[in-house]
Amino acid sequence: MAKPAFFSSSSSSLLLFLIFYFISGLNFTMATQKTWCVAKPSSQDKPLLDNIAYVCDQVDCGILNKGGPCYLPNNYINHASVAMNLYYQAKGRNPWNCDFTKSGLITITDPSYGNCIYE
Repeated sequence: MAKPAFFSSSSSSLLLFLIFYFISGLNFTMATQKTWCVAKPSSQDKPLLDNIAYVCDQVDCGILNKGGPCYLPNNYINHASVAMNLYYQAKGRNPWNCDFTKSGLITITDPSYGNCIYE
């Protein structure tokens, strides 16, 4: 019994090529798109404080100091978001660098505001 045409080896090769092409293109697009890490709005204060302490031991969090460009609003969600993003950017923008025990969220929307610029 003959194989249907859509199962021919040339058709299979073309299909595999197209799948690879589209997957590769999507990954390239995602890899070149700027992303930021912020704290999930539903996060409790304790994990946010832990994130700030951990991150600021690893990277310079000077922009969060009183009078710094990201000090205000002076609340946990804001300070954690800025700190978590500093860490995420410094460590290579990998998804695992924004996990923070499930309290981090990767966004494609720039969270910068006023003079507080998220790199």
